[in-house]
Amino acid sequence: MKRMFYGAVAALALSAGFAAAEYPEIEIQGIIQWGAGGSTDTVMRSVTPHAEDLLGGTVVMQNMTGAVGAIALNYVADAKADGYTVLMGAENPMLYKIMGLGDKDYSEFVPVNILARGTPILVANNDAPFSTYAEMMAYIEANPGEVRFGSTGPGGLPSVINAMISAVEGGLDVIEVPYDGDGPALTGLQGGAIDVMPAVLGAAIEGIRAGKMKPLAVMDVAASARLPEVPAVTEANDGYNTYLPWGPFFGVFVKKGTPDDAVAKLSAAYAEAAQNPDFIELMEGRGFTLMAISGDEAEAFLTKWQQGTAWLLQDAGLAKNSPEEFGIARPGN
Repeated sequence: MKRMFYGAVAALALSAGFAAAEYPEIEIQGIIQWGAGGSTDTVMRSVTPHAEDLLGGTVVMQNMTGAVGAIALNYVADAKADGYTVLMGAENPMLYKIMGLGDKDYSEFVPVNILARGTPILVANNDAPFSTYAEMMAYIEANPGEVRFGSTGPGGLPSVINAMISAVEGGLDVIEVPYDGDGPALTGLQGGAIDVMPAVLGAAIEGIRAGKMKPLAVMDVAASARLPEVPAVTEANDGYNTYLPWGPFFGVFVKKGTPDDAVAKLSAAYAEAAQNPDFIELMEGRGFTLMAISGDEAEAFLTKWQQGTAWLLQDAGLAKNSPEEFGIARPGN
């Protein structure tokens, strides 16, 4: 089905006439929302050369950091909607409004392609008195306020997963221990400073394989092919289907109002580039789930992601502004 969609997009780009044939006439500026060497930068610099070959043009990438990605987003939002300024970003803008970080999000952009998303996983210290998700929940219920969960601050992956567990299970009475990122938190987990860490699969998989931590559940609707023996959390509680699949994601966006022919050609190029074996190998090696979606499918994913995450953070008392203020519906409504 996806191949048929990509073919249709490519056909649209080719049949759009003289204007489509001319795009791109000049260099395309790719604004990367985060710094060099980070996950977003790595993903975009891996896939874009393959897209360039298909576009028949050049994409000059520039890292533009600051304000949790808002500087890059605002730069592209203020540029001309002509297809020559492209935002290469992650999920953060979907939370700007509720976290008080900005007044724009991806609703002002067209998703050229949502390339991939990270898969969260719950891992535990090897000495933790539980080895499965169900055992963890039973232990937390029997020992309130005892289990130590790692966290990386409001809006970060651990805070969202912790809020998700509370929403689905009806409360999560644990101690949250703050860290500056996944790396320090997973080091703390191995040293016994914390008992459980919600982390992205790519950051935890080597530690799991080395026997330095034990996996409890993949926070997804299905087990990961990279750790097939670890069950999906939906097997323990199907209430998670309201929020999953979820995870940090990477995508290419253009400002709304960009000509349809430019959007179509960009979408077709990135869709095919995402199927390049080198890019697939990179995504699988880092524990990312390949998505390569655009159009209505991408819009639906963004809407579900924003609704679920915004309301989880609101209900956990972590949001500065209510999602209601911005017309973000509660999941299921």
